Amino acid sequence: MPDCRILGGLVIDPASGVHTARDVVVRSGRIAAVTEPQGVPPGLDDVDASGCWVVPGLIDMHVHLREPGYEYKETVETGTRAAVAGGFTAVACMANTNPVNDNAAVTALIRDRARRAGLARVYPIGALSKGLQGVALAEIGEMHEAGIVAVSDDGRPIVSGGLMRRALEYTSMFGIPVIVHEQDEEIAADGVMHDGAVAARLGLRGIPAAAEESMIARDIALLERTGGRLHIAHLSTAGAVALVRAAKARGLPVTAEVTPHHFTLTDQAVAGYDTDAKMNPPLRSARDVEAVRQGLADGTIDVIATDHAPHHADEKNVEFDAAANGIVGLETALPLALEMAREAGLSADVLIAALSTNPARVLRVTGGTLGVGAVADVTVLDPQRTWVVQPERMRSKSRNTPFAGRTMTGQAVVTMVGGHVVWRAATGSVTPRPLEDA
Repeated sequence: MPDCRILGGLVIDPASGVHTARDVVVRSGRIAAVTEPQGVPPGLDDVDASGCWVVPGLIDMHVHLREPGYEYKETVETGTRAAVAGGFTAVACMANTNPVNDNAAVTALIRDRARRAGLARVYPIGALSKGLQGVALAEIGEMHEAGIVAVSDDGRPIVSGGLMRRALEYTSMFGIPVIVHEQDEEIAADGVMHDGAVAARLGLRGIPAAAEESMIARDIALLERTGGRLHIAHLSTAGAVALVRAAKARGLPVTAEVTPHHFTLTDQAVAGYDTDAKMNPPLRSARDVEAVRQGLADGTIDVIATDHAPHHADEKNVEFDAAANGIVGLETALPLALEMAREAGLSADVLIAALSTNPARVLRVTGGTLGVGAVADVTVLDPQRTWVVQPERMRSKSRNTPFAGRTMTGQAVVTMVGGHVVWRAATGSVTPRPLEDA
């Protein structure tokens, strides 16, 4: 494994409290030193990070890699290609595959596919319930031994309060979080977008904010009794932010994430019946966007996660009511987060913590720091580099994005996993790690 240096960049490492110009020395796949800039020219294997930020490798704790079962949308290989091109050195993938990842065999399959791809690290998330049916707990202990880092039924809310209570209690034995999609389906009914003036004008059924907030309130109440760990996926409303803020003030072990589309877009994006703006939870109001931005700023929301949801064009090129929910997000998350930070006055340290340090902490996985001895998972990003979103050039197998044609500012220029450079923006090249190191 070649040793190298990352030279001349602004090192931002919230875990170590470092925010200054430094050179980073990598040896044998780990951070060997973080030193004062030496001013020496880069060698053949070195990375010139002049004008760039050098940060702990980004970690996306909410993606859909679709394999096994839905390889026509995405595979572990194509999904991790998109990940490293977006600056992510690790992703955690949801269990809604076919077969469902509710047993050790499927968990092992996903990990093997990731090892063979040799790009980003892949951490499987196991199903909370057998078959995602919300009736009985899945084989959580078996999956934990096989390598899951959390449990979740993802897009299927846990209707049964009793099942949720048992999940929180049982997972506390393994120290892994329960990740929840919070939506009361009876309140949401058959809604397809945010319940507001835009929905009324378009004649589309709305999903009220109360559908999300009522389930969060229930699960926080259960958390208080069980001692488990609760992580709220893709939080989207002002009321949800307030509930999480109050729970944290009481010292409860609850964490939360927000997606780039929920802090960037409002329900106005649906105005032309654009199915690429259809997602669940739906895009909300401008007031909700402001609230989730404030939640990031004050630490109520811990993590920025993409909810990368690739779909075939045929699943989006239909009437709005029938279209699949979700967008691809791995390749656009970083510039959208940088844009939001500039607009909301969010510090670089808070931003990088939400994209790297905090997801590593929530999932208790490798990475999230550039401290000496840490694994050399590193993202070098140019915060000023401009580029245009061209869906046909995306590394993901799917193209469902509402950001097509948008000029972005900020991009990962080098992504390093375990000391190997797997992405270079200058050449557009993705280079897998040797299999033994994957």
